[in-house]
Amino acid sequence: MANHKSSLKRIRQNDTRKVQNRYLAKTMRNALRDFRMLTDKKELTEKYPKLVSTIDKLAKLNVIHKNKASNLKSKISKQITAK
Repeated sequence: MANHKSSLKRIRQNDTRKVQNRYLAKTMRNALRDFRMLTDKKELTEKYPKLVSTIDKLAKLNVIHKNKASNLKSKISKQITAK
């Protein structure tokens, strides 16, 4: 167990951030799952900008890696063009 006051604070901060990051990542995964289930091209094009924005925000916050964000955006844009 940590003895310094700053170490104890860092542990509390890490726990808080871990919970928040997990929530954000899970929310993004659910949005991706829902997006992949869609079949209507009009609906896909409407939801695409919001999903890309969410992915970019998570990459900016380092919740997911920037290359993973790029790969995800590429895959969902391919889905739109395939329909």
